[in-house]
Amino acid sequence: MKHLLLATTLLFPVLSAAADYSNVQLDMSSITFVSKQMSVPVEGVFKKFAARMRINPAKPEAGMAHIDIDLASIDAGSAEANDEVKGKSWFSVAEFPKAEFVSSAVKALGGGKFEATGKMTIKGKIQEIRAPFTLKEDKGALNIDGAFPLKRLDFGVGSGLWSDTSVVADEVLIKFHLILK
Repeated sequence: MKHLLLATTLLFPVLSAAADYSNVQLDMSSITFVSKQMSVPVEGVFKKFAARMRINPAKPEAGMAHIDIDLASIDAGSAEANDEVKGKSWFSVAEFPKAEFVSSAVKALGGGKFEATGKMTIKGKIQEIRAPFTLKEDKGALNIDGAFPLKRLDFGVGSGLWSDTSVVADEVLIKFHLILK
């Protein structure tokens, strides 16, 4: 009986390290962005999003992610900016209330770095993106941190006068910090 108890005690850390993480802690997670207006970085955040994820640090290739971003929850720094980006020229949230990312593959890059590939949908336009990220286990939680660029004009974001990339850059850096338990 002593040997069984010892074997179970020694095996438990191995089993817990190989566990799937799937409960996204939305209150501790964030999706932010950095765009450039007249070459000046402008930071913002999406305050509401839903995420269904599953990842096992021992088998990241089996991971999956489905993230829906409530575009009306954008905070671009001021009430005037928020109203503008919710409008037809930008996100057109009345017609397209959410952006969506659905992963199709996850691969290890080495050195604790990974990459998720998947489809991003904004304003009904779909583009494949690659999102590099890191994983860190900490106090029973899994921290996922990453960033990727996307071209806003590929999604029809910032049309008309706002399509001038000397005023607002085409490339937007999307950053994510997700905590799973």
